[in-house]
Amino acid sequence: MVAVIKAGHSMHRIFNYNENKVKEGVAECIGAENYPLDAGDMSVKMKLNFLLKRIELNENVRRNSVHISLNFDTSETGMSKEKMMDIAKVYMEKLGFGKQPYLVYQHHDAGHPHLHLVTTNIQSDGSTINLHHLGIRKSEPARKEIEKMFGLVEAHSRQKKEVFQLKPVDVRKVQYGRTDTRRAITNVLDAVLEKYRYTSLPELNAVLRQYNVMADRGNENSRVFKSGGLVYRVLDEQGNPIGVPIKASDIYSKPVLKSLEKKYAGNETGRLPHKARVKNAVDMVLLGRKALPIDKLVEALKKQGIDTVLRRNEEGLLYGITYVDHRTHCVFNGSALGKQYSAKAIQERCLPQSFPGQDLRPLHPDRERDTGLQPQHTAAETNASEKALQPAATINAPGNALEVLLQPEQAGDYVAAQLKRKRKKKKKKNLSNNQ
Repeated sequence: MVAVIKAGHSMHRIFNYNENKVKEGVAECIGAENYPLDAGDMSVKMKLNFLLKRIELNENVRRNSVHISLNFDTSETGMSKEKMMDIAKVYMEKLGFGKQPYLVYQHHDAGHPHLHLVTTNIQSDGSTINLHHLGIRKSEPARKEIEKMFGLVEAHSRQKKEVFQLKPVDVRKVQYGRTDTRRAITNVLDAVLEKYRYTSLPELNAVLRQYNVMADRGNENSRVFKSGGLVYRVLDEQGNPIGVPIKASDIYSKPVLKSLEKKYAGNETGRLPHKARVKNAVDMVLLGRKALPIDKLVEALKKQGIDTVLRRNEEGLLYGITYVDHRTHCVFNGSALGKQYSAKAIQERCLPQSFPGQDLRPLHPDRERDTGLQPQHTAAETNASEKALQPAATINAPGNALEVLLQPEQAGDYVAAQLKRKRKKKKKKNLSNNQ
């Protein structure tokens, strides 16, 4: 069993989330503990008002709403409602909420059985239940006891880890309407937003795209972009948006642009200790061997739990690279790791890949300016540039590949050009002195 606790300041939001699931036919309210009536004998308004009345006993508390989900293994799909209610009662008692009013919802919109519990931390005398480190102090010990008491699959077992592995959205299931799309996107966001450390929207999208989801601000002239809005889309196998876009404000956790931007600074600090792992992984793949194509680098990094997202323009030219480390849950744009890990540097360190109508040979920008190269080359210019690039191409020649890889690529020519200009200036100065 896996327990997830979320504290909020809006009972309406938590309550409506579960009741909307009931209206959609994918959930049912199976219990109402410490209420004057059974769940089936109360209207939606009665269930909500009872919780709101309790919250009014202490209006100084900002986080007064508690939303808990209890998730079970797929092998436990045949569990009866009575057993689920017994588990919920024992869990809430051990959590310190045994005397609190709470609603129990059984959801049927996921591959594994799970419950949602809605309650408040305001007690009958107006005092509050301490929520600080509630998961570590009480939830974890309660979970382990309940697993043994009811014979449930243990959360830390290998089987459990496989059950809760996040899978990409099935695009076939989101083409039927808005409800399926929102549900699919919400499941991915719940697993990604709080777990991964990203510092920009493109970095977040590098993770979301692994699960066929994208956060989209629209183009600069769109109403969504100008108003600081954000929508989420499902992507097909080619990475193209399909289905109905869902506003961030329409999703239960409210993952709007402002709330995402508030996480950037903290994520930047949190991911610093994990930079070395990604850098070392890239270096170990490329070091000590002959240069290899970029797709082979991507494949090798994937075996180490690192997805490499390559961004190309319409002509196939690589202009950006992002590393998603699923083991440390950190996301890095190539340049954030250093120049050697940027898109341009990686392209230079790997074998060039040709695309129709494109010349992807690595050229230093200053060298291009010095030689006067233009986007369109004549045959003579192409031959000349190929000769100029002969020293850099020795990486593919037989010999000590390690020495070649350790040498700074193309930097020698660039520095020599700088020194040559300095010598000319000095020579002119001497001639004027002699005269």
